Amino acid sequence: MSRHLVLLPAPEAEWAQLPPEEHEKGMRSHQQFHRDLADGGHRIVVAGPLTPSVEATSMRPDGEGGALVTDGPFTESVEQVVGFYLLDTEDRADLVRICTEFAARGELIELRDMVAGTGQQDDGPVTS
Repeated sequence: MSRHLVLLPAPEAEWAQLPPEEHEKGMRSHQQFHRDLADGGHRIVVAGPLTPSVEATSMRPDGEGGALVTDGPFTESVEQVVGFYLLDTEDRADLVRICTEFAARGELIELRDMVAGTGQQDDGPVTS
């Protein structure tokens, strides 16, 4: 079993201006993605949308042993991660096929593999 993270980047300002029927189209696309994953034997561990990047809290070292905490995204970018899927699968090639079909419906996707041996199981937090 391998674990993968599907990141959903999107241009937030552009997305916010879309008409309701485009949002509905996106919801139908996600519902189809869920069905395709289930039909392929892939397991959604957790998934969900994220609040807008302007509502993020960013933290970075302050250079003096502390941290600088600011409101807003860590980096300024046209696209921000707006949601994610954490998935378990026995068949990465099929997962790539399903993600490709999802992207072909107009979704932006970044598929990342979890590093083997680091939090692959639901047996508690990763420790170093």
